Amino acid sequence: MQAYITPLGLTFYIETYGCQMNSHDSEKIAGILSGMGFAPAQQKEKADLVLFNTCCVRENAENKLFGNVGKLKQWKQQSSRRMIGVCGCMMQQPGAAERLADMFPFVDLIFGTTNMQFLPQMLHEVLVERHRSLHIDPDGAAEEEVAMLRTPPPLASVNIMQGCDNFCTYCIVPYVRGREHSRPMDSIVREVESLMAQGYREVMLLGQNVNSYGKGLEGASFAKLLDAVARTGIPRIRFMTSHPKDASMEMLEQMAKHDNICKQLHLPVQAGSDCVLAAMNRRYTREQYLRLVEDVRRAVPGISLSSDIMVGFPGETEADFADTLELVREVRYDAAFTFVYSPRRGTRAAAMPDQIPEEVKQQRIVRLVELQNTMTYESNLRNVGKVETVLLEGRSTKDAQALCGRTDSGKMVNLPGAQAEIGQIVRVEIVEAKRTTLLGRMLP
Repeated sequence: MQAYITPLGLTFYIETYGCQMNSHDSEKIAGILSGMGFAPAQQKEKADLVLFNTCCVRENAENKLFGNVGKLKQWKQQSSRRMIGVCGCMMQQPGAAERLADMFPFVDLIFGTTNMQFLPQMLHEVLVERHRSLHIDPDGAAEEEVAMLRTPPPLASVNIMQGCDNFCTYCIVPYVRGREHSRPMDSIVREVESLMAQGYREVMLLGQNVNSYGKGLEGASFAKLLDAVARTGIPRIRFMTSHPKDASMEMLEQMAKHDNICKQLHLPVQAGSDCVLAAMNRRYTREQYLRLVEDVRRAVPGISLSSDIMVGFPGETEADFADTLELVREVRYDAAFTFVYSPRRGTRAAAMPDQIPEEVKQQRIVRLVELQNTMTYESNLRNVGKVETVLLEGRSTKDAQALCGRTDSGKMVNLPGAQAEIGQIVRVEIVEAKRTTLLGRMLP
């Protein structure tokens, strides 16, 4: 790649929206900028370049972005060296980049999820050639081997694949992230080994559907990848997201076999009604999902289960919603991400009849959240008195004098501790359960 000269002393700030994949992309972008000589700024207002890494999963995402970009117009006018960029999933939507460029002529660079490798060229166009730069390639492939500027240890994310082939009717991801393609196993293993050498203790393997990892790679599968990563000896391994239709017994066998693969599985169900699941194009039934849950708990006793659950999908009746509540009672998730369906332009569900009124959606989400909160609290109560291994991740957000970390099963624990202990895996007695977290004390 051609080298581009960047004026010295420039700083950057990245504001990230959305999922862990977006956060991981921001680490790649930060690495590219650092390699060009930019330094990270601690505050947006103190930066020379402000980049918004966007998400398009929620309905109000565009309004929120446009509001935040608009607020920077005066900030930019105060200095000729200041730049504004917008990137990420939203910019991959048809017409979104052009609409943003028309509405905000003071935005300097716009690029999509597959174009971050062109950032040096784009900044050269802005800084030296003095014109705005727009790079959107709907058929491009994201560059994987990029030097990253990561958050400090002990946690790191490792991308294992990009894109999605499932085309759930409500989801925009296949249109903005493209079709599935997997990284070679040896590349992933090398990255994990490098992270271990840098002091990282836990990796999160990321993909839109990690269970389908290996497409296009001879002899590769997610189960084989789990085995290879576990054999590096890194103390903890987590992964997300798993699509129920692709979950395999081989994957569960690897989870049971290796102590360093955390006994936690995020298994999005989305709905408990067969009619709704079919309309969502999820490609499994309620019965198949429940049978999978039985297989998971049989193969990995004591495993923690979490899920994504949606309410208000087009055509969802009160009986359909009751099926979802009943499934939650039957599975008894340790935790769940619950949300209201919102139409996304360009998806099949956005054009479906029988869209659910907002007031009905809100009534249903309140009932679902109340039920899941009860399940989560009951799950937390079952931990009181137990001794758990906890990776101390950093300072607690609830108590500046305490540390926080997660159990093997992914539950957040707050406990007394010193700064020097961050990054250690310690034995902790759970002394109290809160609604969403645990309180503990460190054992010798």
